[in-house]
Amino acid sequence: MNSKSKLLIVEDEPSILRGLTDLFVFHGYEVESETDGKNGLSLAINGNYDCVILDVMLPSMNGFEVCDALRQHSRYQAILMLTAKNDEQDIINGLTLGADDYVAKPFSTSELVLRVNALLRRSGRTGESSKLILTKDVSICTQTLTGVSYQQEIKYTRREIEILYYLHCQKVPVSRNELLTEVWGYKNTSDMDTRTVDIHIAKIRKKIEIDPKSPKHLITHRGEGYQLYTD
Repeated sequence: MNSKSKLLIVEDEPSILRGLTDLFVFHGYEVESETDGKNGLSLAINGNYDCVILDVMLPSMNGFEVCDALRQHSRYQAILMLTAKNDEQDIINGLTLGADDYVAKPFSTSELVLRVNALLRRSGRTGESSKLILTKDVSICTQTLTGVSYQQEIKYTRREIEILYYLHCQKVPVSRNELLTEVWGYKNTSDMDTRTVDIHIAKIRKKIEIDPKSPKHLITHRGEGYQLYTD
């Protein structure tokens, strides 16, 4: 990295926090840390961090609450959550509340660094056009991360806009692995868990479809992937 990216790590286990701090400092990041949820939220809101890494179990305010409050404050902030190993509900909760990605404990340090690097490579990339018109009833401004869907004002996250823009440009079914590579920025997706893609797709459908359970615009083609149909 030419200039140091700034991370905030919110983790209450001292040994894990020390290890994560040392890890990212070694990889060229500027790192600040906090062990308390409320204090971590305050730092995240006021500190202008490139990425916030949140543990789930935190004193005073858990990671889900911090993620939700932080996402309400900024739809641009990159957020990665540290979830319990194989706890699907933790993963669903984190992504539904607006986390961009997650890593399950216990995790490999190389995987965690890869995820953060990939997340930062994609930060702020929402495509060339500021206006994305999906149908006569659904339009999005990629600069403000807002849109109108069937006369309702909608707010999007940066990741949701990136997914929609990529699908809009392809015009053909796009696999989960391709989305992980092109949108999330992962170089090797062979062992990646694809639930993060599925949950983001479900969130998008709630925003652009009249009936998300019977989508007309964002369609799943079994064995092929997702395709976005526009007017």
